[in-house]
Amino acid sequence: MSAPSSGPASGAASSTAASSTAHESLPKAARRQAGALARALVTPSYPATPLFARSPRRWLRRVPYGVAMILTTILLPTSAQVLSNDYGVGGGVATLIAIVQTTPLLLSVTRPLQAWWIVFLSDIVCAFVVLGTAGHLENRVWPWLPGPIIGYLFLLLALALREPRRTLVAVWLVTGTAGLSLGMAFPDKSNGSNVVLFVLGGVVLLVAGALRERGDAQRRLAEQETISEAERAHRTLLEERTRIARELHDVVAHHMSVITVQADSAPYRIGGLPAEAEREFSTIAATARESLAEMRRLLGVLRSEETRGERAPQPGLRQVPQLVEATIRAGIPTTLTIADEVAELEPLPQAVGLSAYRIVQEALANVVRHAPGAATRVAISAAEDRSALTLLVVNGPPVAPTKPLETSGTGHGLVGMVERVRLVGGMLDTGPLPDGGFRVAARLPLVDLEETDPS
Repeated sequence: MSAPSSGPASGAASSTAASSTAHESLPKAARRQAGALARALVTPSYPATPLFARSPRRWLRRVPYGVAMILTTILLPTSAQVLSNDYGVGGGVATLIAIVQTTPLLLSVTRPLQAWWIVFLSDIVCAFVVLGTAGHLENRVWPWLPGPIIGYLFLLLALALREPRRTLVAVWLVTGTAGLSLGMAFPDKSNGSNVVLFVLGGVVLLVAGALRERGDAQRRLAEQETISEAERAHRTLLEERTRIARELHDVVAHHMSVITVQADSAPYRIGGLPAEAEREFSTIAATARESLAEMRRLLGVLRSEETRGERAPQPGLRQVPQLVEATIRAGIPTTLTIADEVAELEPLPQAVGLSAYRIVQEALANVVRHAPGAATRVAISAAEDRSALTLLVVNGPPVAPTKPLETSGTGHGLVGMVERVRLVGGMLDTGPLPDGGFRVAARLPLVDLEETDPS
């Protein structure tokens, strides 16, 4: 696919081409279309993949070979016998013509246009051979014989399943022109088989071509949906990371503000400081203020008009009971268990507390959206060595199928949980349960943010 052109030059060129095409004379337009059809007849599709090669079913990929083999096996001796017995053609010539007419059907599975040329020319030669050897053609099918008509229709079917629309139109017109020309040149010999093949061939090409184009359109749509889903997942990941970065600013900015205040007030709180120490505290305060200003400018880039409300104080582990209460009001029977040793971990690092809250929030939101009415258990505990915070959210199977009680939420689902855990260097385990429920388990190390390695 060529890249789209841009700029005034390309626009002028395209308008000039469109204008010249719109104002060309009728004979010139007819010659141009005829040239395009002629090129289509000698330009097969590439690559030469077999028919139904993209089908996931193995047996369906073998069907074209089987049909071609059966038709060749039946039509070859039948056509030779008909030519010899009914049309008086010699045995050797009849066999040779039958071979040339039928064996290309095997080639049609991968190269139908090349096979069509061989069969088409051999059918014309057969028509003239029969015309010269048969004493009379009364009650005989001519110019196209019965066996070759069957093989020719199968060949047209293979063409329609492989070649583009312009090639099919060209093949149909050439077939009709050749048959009608023979019929008009020998009107007393023709019995209408040329018209029959012209009509049946058009029907086969039209129906099979339409089905092929419909299948191509569905396949392109499925591919586009797959690409769109991948892009949507990537965009969701980027949005969640941006949201985490905004929230992380609020956490870090608090500490920076504390550093600034402490550095500024140190000379007043601590008496008898040397002049060098006062200057050092002043430098620390100035550096902290400058860093805080840079972070605020960065925050202005990260925030959008829709996220102005996120400047409110960020929630933490202490707000989890309120979250559970809201879930109960939404109709989800939820129990919360917080181990006694969790209180000994206070104060938690703000990044860990915020991540814990968001993970529980998203887990409960998923229960509301996907398992309305399911019994849910939230458990928060500390590791044995008090080095990590453990979260567990388990819900049972949904009750009788019903409409979800709530469809709103962050829309980030498990992606957001993964990024939250990754932020603090923790671990996340999620997955369905045998009874139809779902489990979310997270382990968040209780270390300072700068000590973690999110990579």
